[in-house]
Parts: sequence; structure tokens; C-alpha cells
Amino acid sequence: MKIYLSILLLVLTCFGCINDSKKKDVHYAYLGGEIINPNSNYIILSQRERVIDTIKLDGRNRFLYKIKNVNEGIYTFSHGGEYQIVLIEPADSLLLRLNTLDFDESLVFTGIGDKKNNYLINDYLENEIEERHILRLCQLSPNTYQNHIDSLKLKKLEALKKFKKKYDYSPLFEEIALTNINYSYYSNKEVYPFVHYGKNKAAILASLPNDFYDYRKNIDYNDESLSSYHNYNTFLRHHFRNLSLKAHDEHAMGKSFNRKSVCYNLDRLKLIDSLVVNETIKNDLLNYFTIKYLASSKNEVSNNAILKSYLNKSTNDKDKEMISQYTKSINLLKDGSKIPSVSLIDYNNQVLDLENIIVRPTVITFWSYLYYQHFKESHYKLIELKEKYPEVDFISINVDKFGIEKSRKILKNNEFTQENEFQFKYPKEASKALAIHPMTKTIVIDQDHKIVNSNTNIFSIYFEKELLGLINR
Repeated sequence: MKIYLSILLLVLTCFGCINDSKKKDVHYAYLGGEIINPNSNYIILSQRERVIDTIKLDGRNRFLYKIKNVNEGIYTFSHGGEYQIVLIEPADSLLLRLNTLDFDESLVFTGIGDKKNNYLINDYLENEIEERHILRLCQLSPNTYQNHIDSLKLKKLEALKKFKKKYDYSPLFEEIALTNINYSYYSNKEVYPFVHYGKNKAAILASLPNDFYDYRKNIDYNDESLSSYHNYNTFLRHHFRNLSLKAHDEHAMGKSFNRKSVCYNLDRLKLIDSLVVNETIKNDLLNYFTIKYLASSKNEVSNNAILKSYLNKSTNDKDKEMISQYTKSINLLKDGSKIPSVSLIDYNNQVLDLENIIVRPTVITFWSYLYYQHFKESHYKLIELKEKYPEVDFISINVDKFGIEKSRKILKNNEFTQENEFQFKYPKEASKALAIHPMTKTIVIDQDHKIVNSNTNIFSIYFEKELLGLINR
């Protein structure tokens, strides 16, 4: 395998060895690589929501693709439901290697153009760690907090400066790297009022220094070239939460802020619609916040109000159809209603009905190969819960469409039992009927097949209290 990759890298390097004076005449680039533990036999390459091509993997899960008439910039490659970005410029010859069990963390580039892309993926991973660190820093006073995030930004700028001294770089790479640093900083500013302790979020917002949000005058809500950037999208989400807080407070009549209130969420959709013109960015934001609200709501009237607002604003017909179906399913999964009838397959290849396997209080969880960390953590948690609550049945359902053998192998490799483990016979239809989003969703059923809670979480600090209530019904 190493010999094959070395030969491929040599070939790509030869393609990429082009005199700088001739590079301006080159209009193509190469992208190749290897996918370990693939979820399908292809990857999808796209740029700014436009699919460039579907690239098939060979028998060794490798690929090589020539991008003709390459438009320099950020591309997105996706595989099995996960995606990541890659910066491609004319004359680049890139090899990527990743393991789907650890998608982002395992991704590494070699070849012509590797340094800039390894820098960007490392920056992405460091930002994920930083986002968790920021949650603790947000408890500091505004001025102290600002000093901390100023320091974080300065360190990133210093790291970029060292990179530029050590490696050749293009103006485009420098622009992208600086954009990532800036939007990470802006995002840290926007999140502060929401994470800072204290229920009166409007008061926290009002207490910030006058220049705390001065950067906002330079923000472009419609920069489609940034629509694939993690930092840009994270910023926009935090930003519209923040703007909506101020707008909502103006007519909240002094009531305590509740981020789950239908009024606040309607204000947010309205603001997005009024400030964002670019359809791609607007539709993504509307979709994100609508799904986020519906996933945690059990109020049918509020759900329908949010859906109506969303449908009036979005222009993405496919998303509108999906969210309409999701809302319908959420509304049918009311507490006290019967669990929908869906077909399951056990690991003896028997077809069963979900309703028929419920004979006593039952907890239903879901997992997917695409969310591997959640798969492991949820199964360890289920082992713990089964020991503590023998009066309850805990069943786990795989939602993937890869087939029973693949999920059997994953369970076996991780030394998890196959008892009370199932897979949907018709994954797409069943996932719709049970409104499975997010993957942490857990459904609690009583012995009469009635829904006690259609959207809880086994990791919630309140979950065991729910179980005790279920046992004592």
C-alpha cells in the first residue's frame, strides 16, 4: 500500500512540477487519495453548492481526479454524509488520506499544495478545541474576556506569520487564513452574552463595552465564497442569535429570556430574511434554526407557526418538503400517543415490528456509523443504564442503509452485544416517521406502547429521574 501511494505521489508531483513562469498558463489541478473504512464507493466534489463530479473509488478505495479549468478557491469533498474543505489552485497535485472512523482528525494531505491544506485542517481542529475552551472563558467579565480572546487571536496571527516565513504561499491562501482567524474572533464575541452566567441576557448585552461589536460594520452577510467556511457559518449562527436577542427584548415586556420561546425564534427567522440576500446563505440559516427549534419542541401550535414562517422565507423546495415532513412527524409523536409502526431487522435476520417488541417500559436509542463517537459513547452509557434499571428494556436501532452485516461487524469490533440491537428495514421511511434528529434523540415508551417522552437524551442529567418516573407509573 505504501509503495502504491509513493508511486501515485511521485506521479502527482511530476504533474505539479511546473515552472512558476508557466503556472499562470495552467488551468487544471489533481486531487487523489485513499478512504479507509469507506461508507460508499465514491466521493462528491463540489464548489459553492455546485457539484463538480461524483468520483468513484477503485477496488483499493483510492481515487485520482483531474479538475479541468479549475476555479481557484475552496472546494468541498463529501463522503458518506461527512464533508471537509480543500483549497485548490491551478497546478496543485494533492493526495488526501482519511479514516471515516475519525474523519476530520485523521485527514492529512501530501503532494503539491499540501502545506496550505494541512494548515487549514489543523486550524479547523484547533478551533473545535477552542470553542469548548471559550465556554469557560465566557464566565469572565467582559473586559477580562476580551483580553483573553485578543490573546488567542494574536497567537493565531503569529502562527500564520511563521508559516509564511517557512513556506511559499499564495495571496488567496493568506486571505483565507486571515478570514478564518477573524471570523473565529468575531464568533467568540457573539457567543459571550448567551454563555455568560445569568438569566437576564438582555442586561448582559447592555453591559458590554460600547466598542465590543465595532467589527460588525465590516461584516458581509452575503459572501457566498465563504459559505463553506466553518468559522463564517459559526459566526453567522451566533450573530443572529445575538441580534434576535436585542430585537426580541424590545417587545418582550420585561419577561425573562427563553431561547425556546416561539416569539424569539420567529424574530430570528424574520431578521435572517431581512438581512441576508444571498439565497444559499439565507436558506442554510433558515433551515438550521428551524430544525434546531423543532427538534426540541413539543408544542404543535408553536411548531406550525415556525414552519409557516420558514416556508414563507425559504426558496429551497427540497428543504421545505423535508422540514414540512419533519414537522408533521414531530407533531404526531405527542406524549401519550402510540409509537408508529416501523419494521426492524434483528441480527438473526428476522423482520419484526417495533410495536411488537415492546412488552414493558422501554427506552429507544439510535445510532449511525457516520457518528462513530456517539455510537461508542451511547453504547457504553446503555451498558451502565441496563445494570441500574433492570425493570426497563433498552433497545438500540441502527439507522444506516449499509446492511445488517456492516452494523454487525461494528458491534462485534467494539465488543458490544447484539441483544436488543436492531436495524431499520426501511431506514429512510422509518427515520422520517420517528423524526430522528439529532442522533442523540431518545424515545421513552410505557408498557402500553404510549409515548412518555418523544425527545429526550440518555446523557441528560435529568434522564435517570425520567426513568424512575417511568418505572413508578
